[in-house]
Order: sequence, then C-alpha cells, then structure tokens
Amino acid sequence: MIIVNLDVMMAKRKMSLTELSERIDITPANLSILKTGKARAIRFSTLESICQILKCQPGDILEYAPDNTEINK
Repeated sequence: MIIVNLDVMMAKRKMSLTELSERIDITPANLSILKTGKARAIRFSTLESICQILKCQPGDILEYAPDNTEINK
C-alpha cells in the first residue's frame, strides 16, 4: 500500500492546495485526487514539480506500508 503524505508536506510549507496547483500547473481537482491517495498513478514530471516547489524528496510525499496480507506471508 502506498501512502501519500502530500497534505503533511503542504502543511509544513504552509501552502494551500490552490497555491500548489497553480505553481505546478495542475488542476486543483487532480491535485486533490493525488493528495487524498485516490490517484492510480503520478507522472515523474508532476512529482518532480511538487518536490521542487515544496523543497522535499519524493520519499517525503510517498511512503510504502505493507498491508496485513503481506505481513502474514
């Protein structure tokens, strides 16, 4: 399971969804889908833009956590 911590990084940088979406040229709706973890994919160019604006690493935004079925294998 991939956990998206975009909201955490945005809060640390005191940046709103609207401001970030304008700065990376993505619609607020699409950024919201990513922020809530409902996105099925992310382009590297989008990830790069987010990291550049938020001054962070991809690992600050995306985190892997095994689900319960993987832990019990």
